[in-house]
Amino acid sequence: MIGVLILRDVRRGFSGAAWLPIAFFLLIATLMPFAVGPDARLLSRIGAGTLWIAALTAALLPIERLIEPDRADGVLDQLALHGMAEESVAVAKIVAHWLTFAPLLLVAAVPASALLAMDGRALIQTEIALAIGTPGLAALAVAVAAATAGLPRAGSLAGLLLFPLAVPLLIFGAANALLLEAAVSLLLTAGSPFVAGAAIRASRT
Repeated sequence: MIGVLILRDVRRGFSGAAWLPIAFFLLIATLMPFAVGPDARLLSRIGAGTLWIAALTAALLPIERLIEPDRADGVLDQLALHGMAEESVAVAKIVAHWLTFAPLLLVAAVPASALLAMDGRALIQTEIALAIGTPGLAALAVAVAAATAGLPRAGSLAGLLLFPLAVPLLIFGAANALLLEAAVSLLLTAGSPFVAGAAIRASRT
């Protein structure tokens, strides 16, 4: 049943405004040279950090569509009636969210790196860091989405919760501290299903 839920969410993720996070990712990379000037050395130095900030916003943009529609439509109740644990639902949501934004983000990082005057080595390091860190971002986004589901102004509240929690990933990813980043990403990926599961149970009571 987890596979069916993942496939359903991936299909839904690629419909409608699915390309908005990637468009926003590229927009940030496009605007940065206008903000700091055309100095190639400066752009190269801040390139990795810029791409990480853009990746964080890309993970955040669809956050209101991760849990709330299924809660409002009673899908979560139906899954519980069919014996599917809330933690399993959260795992499916995390995998589906990662599949709908991370691979496209890794591809979009190539033209974005050119806009930021990053060389091939810096691009490869950033791609590896993003590949390691994006599962943690996806897991964190689902956990925050579950915690804010059904609340007024959930999108703004989700941003306030997600950004501080994602700071370690952003710092270690931008600094290319891959072991520390992997540890943080693994911790978020392993812990988020339990947090999201508890939040989903609370939202159904």
